[in-house]
Amino acid sequence: MSVSEAVGAPTLKDFLALTKIHGDGWGIAAVEAPGQPPAVEVSAGSAFDDPAFDAATTGRRALASMVHLRWATNGLAVRPENSHPFLADGIAMAHNGSIKPMAPLDGLLEPDVAATLLGTTDSERYFALIRQHRRTAPTLAEAVRRAVAQLRHRYPEASLNALLLGEGQLIAVDAHARSSLPAEDIEEITAADLPTEHLEDYFALRWARPDERTVVIGSTGFGALDWQPLPPECVTAVSIDDLSMTLHPLVTD
Repeated sequence: MSVSEAVGAPTLKDFLALTKIHGDGWGIAAVEAPGQPPAVEVSAGSAFDDPAFDAATTGRRALASMVHLRWATNGLAVRPENSHPFLADGIAMAHNGSIKPMAPLDGLLEPDVAATLLGTTDSERYFALIRQHRRTAPTLAEAVRRAVAQLRHRYPEASLNALLLGEGQLIAVDAHARSSLPAEDIEEITAADLPTEHLEDYFALRWARPDERTVVIGSTGFGALDWQPLPPECVTAVSIDDLSMTLHPLVTD
């Protein structure tokens, strides 16, 4: 199905309204057939009134899709290689948050992994750390959990919220327990007249089951679906094959 069919046209319209502030690029990753890796399309422009975004979300049908609207971190360039989702090793990833300062994050990457970076964002480096852990982790979900736990120790106040698509799964990271928006971001959201929910609980992630064949995961501030909160400080993996969900808490026994 298309993204529009999965969430409903009104929810997609609400989502697109977030371009009032999330207008620094957009991207979509889609798995079109069983066993295939995701294909990614990105742009450095706003999704609002972009025919390519409309075609990607209403005309493109897939087994699983992930859509991201970028609100660039101050100081980071708005260009295609900095747009999410990133794609490497058959996995796509989008991040909502800011990991500062970036130098300690760079220090966690092995030279051959760092050499694969194409852009300048902290988010792509976060993704690279996940891919680095995938070399030894038994599953993608465990690689994500290890990377998030490692970053949480070094960056206790960062939002590490993320979505990943690949290896037959959609993986959601809900990790923002001590995260908060800076004052200038709060002012920008307020001035844009976005839903209060998008300001009051900006980093929250939630999920919904519009019907028996669909799982939707999204941020706050759009859509009138029957949303339920995702487990906090946890990695949730959804199987594309049967929509089963498994939980991987950041802190394990």
